[in-house]
Amino acid sequence: MKTRLPIAVCFVFGLFTLFQYFTADPTLESIYKEILDWMQIIFVFTLLVGVVSLAKIHSEKLIKKRTDWPYSILTILGIVVMAFLGFAYGTDWGTPFLWIFMNIQVPMQSTMFALLAFYVASAAYRGFRFRNREASVLLITALIVMMGRIPLGHMISDIIPGTAEWIIDHPSVAAKRGILIGIGLGSITTALRVILGIERSYLGGKGA
Repeated sequence: MKTRLPIAVCFVFGLFTLFQYFTADPTLESIYKEILDWMQIIFVFTLLVGVVSLAKIHSEKLIKKRTDWPYSILTILGIVVMAFLGFAYGTDWGTPFLWIFMNIQVPMQSTMFALLAFYVASAAYRGFRFRNREASVLLITALIVMMGRIPLGHMISDIIPGTAEWIIDHPSVAAKRGILIGIGLGSITTALRVILGIERSYLGGKGA
């Protein structure tokens, strides 16, 4: 029963969502909007469950003095302080909650995204090395595109920017379309597997 009910709910709502997408009936559209509103409510509850689970995990880690337990103190303090400030003073401009968010949370996120530049550079170095014929084509193409997008390419020859534009407008678009088609087919396959109850990973691995 624990697995059949979620699968049945997923099957009914999945078929309804699929069916209403191809119809223009106002009643079905109204029901669909109501379902979307309930999805937002469920999302809020899942967020609450996530916060409780995170607090429980770090509390156990702190009590049992596991590896890196001091970081659990910061995590729990962050949850408690932000929740208190949010409920006590609100989240508008000028409140302590938003000040902490803009001056601590946002800079930390910016730092994490800035680190991605080094990973991208490392991945580009490994991908563009002359290892075989395909990697050589990738390297030459990347060099032409990069040179064509900067003033130096225009200074060397007008052929380079034109070639770069042709690569972006034709082979690159064809590759993007192929990837998008693959993503679309994969999404349809995954959706059908979930609706039909074949894919059950959302049950936590139970009933597979």
